[in-house]
Amino acid sequence: MPQIPESAGSKGEVSYQLLYQTNRQADERHPIMILSDPMKRIPHHQVGAFTDPSRQTAFEMVYEGSACSVKILQLDRRFVNLLFWLGTGHIAVRLSGRHFTASQEPPLRDRHGMAHVSGYAVYKITAVDLNANSILQTANNDFLQLVIRRMLASNPKEALPKETAEEMDLSDQTMLMTDMPAMTDYINCAQDALPSNILNWARRQIAMVKSESVSAEEQKHAQRALSIMLNIQWQGSYFPPIDPAEARQILDEELYGMEQVKQRIVETIIQINRTHTLPAYGLLLIGPAGTGKSRVAYAVARILKLPWTSLDMSAIRDTEALTGSPRVYTNAKPGKIMEAFQQAGSSNLVFIINELDKAGINASSGNPADALLTLLDNIGFTDNYMECMIPTSGVYPIATANDRELISAPLLTRFAQIDIPDYSPAEKKIIFRDYSLRKTMDRMGLSKSEVVFTEDAIEAIIDRYSNVSGVRDLEQAAEHLVAHALYLLETDSSANDRVVYRADDVRELLF
Repeated sequence: MPQIPESAGSKGEVSYQLLYQTNRQADERHPIMILSDPMKRIPHHQVGAFTDPSRQTAFEMVYEGSACSVKILQLDRRFVNLLFWLGTGHIAVRLSGRHFTASQEPPLRDRHGMAHVSGYAVYKITAVDLNANSILQTANNDFLQLVIRRMLASNPKEALPKETAEEMDLSDQTMLMTDMPAMTDYINCAQDALPSNILNWARRQIAMVKSESVSAEEQKHAQRALSIMLNIQWQGSYFPPIDPAEARQILDEELYGMEQVKQRIVETIIQINRTHTLPAYGLLLIGPAGTGKSRVAYAVARILKLPWTSLDMSAIRDTEALTGSPRVYTNAKPGKIMEAFQQAGSSNLVFIINELDKAGINASSGNPADALLTLLDNIGFTDNYMECMIPTSGVYPIATANDRELISAPLLTRFAQIDIPDYSPAEKKIIFRDYSLRKTMDRMGLSKSEVVFTEDAIEAIIDRYSNVSGVRDLEQAAEHLVAHALYLLETDSSANDRVVYRADDVRELLF
């Protein structure tokens, strides 16, 4: 792709100046580009095509039955390469925007401090079918929207307004790139959406796929690795502020008690708000089975508005399962850590490491959990199959374990450790009555008036599981009892729209 000059002039092909914006959402105040429109003739929606940038930079359209073109005055610097792709492909698009006068608007400025001028502000571009004048739900439009979303998400350096952060949907699951033309176009159009080392790596993979001196097996691996890497949204390490009160509300909804845990998480949120980066250490939650350690991790992902993925360390038998196998093997594949990024579709995620103390229990040699050290050190992770260093500054690890003594010292030092004791009988009673039963009944569509548990019934349930740690068995008991109540209400005419459980009833069902 030829180099495109940064600013306009009588000597260059381009007519625009670059806007150095950091917004993560295009709107009327933060447009993708400004078109010249002195006669205010461009409507809210206008169909046309960009010209080939090797000839000029303009937008061609039909106005009152005649073909005409308007100049591009200013362009968000993140979309230069996308404009080149649209122009050289002469892809029909529909622009959405409005006309405005610069003196009446808060000015956007280029890197030299020049404010934008009056014109038509474009904040949405959609690929269309010129014959039907309708949105194309095909490769062109899917690809176009993918690039726009990712370019807007690249390099965020300023805080997002709360409402903007909540409304944004950066999910890219509508399109997966697997074929080489689409991946090549993406690298050309969305260079700023990729870390520099991954961009250089991607170009090497493309060269490898095209090389006649490379075996078909090597080409297959290179294309597969490229598809995995490009279908991940690579975001920066900047995190927008989070409302601590909202975080506390989510924690109270999901967890009963655990005040130490909740306090630690709220402290983490306040730290993120000050630094706009994740803490240097993840969380290690240590306690008996069934005490809600995994639920804490899910709550944190909900608070951070991040996707989450989990890894069960008890199933890992060797280091290669985490770090991937070299491409020299026919059945080579990425490791579990790289698969976590792939499944999340994002470089920023909550990485839940379950049963850290069980790592290596079935290993033939060494402790495979040691492969986690570089991930936890936040300096990047290299997968043997990908052959590229993966940035990890947006990964928040949360590990769970039952026994601290079974975890190696190097791993322990990478976490902020929190002990989660078992619940007392009184706490289990509240959790069963106010959380487990309520959620189960809500899910099955039953009201409090339809299913009633007497006080002695609840005491009998708690007594039944008094020697079992955690509340997982209580949750299963709630599932069993409510399902039984639903069965009676649907099949037993004597139930009279109400089922009452006493101590003898639950003993008969659970013992």
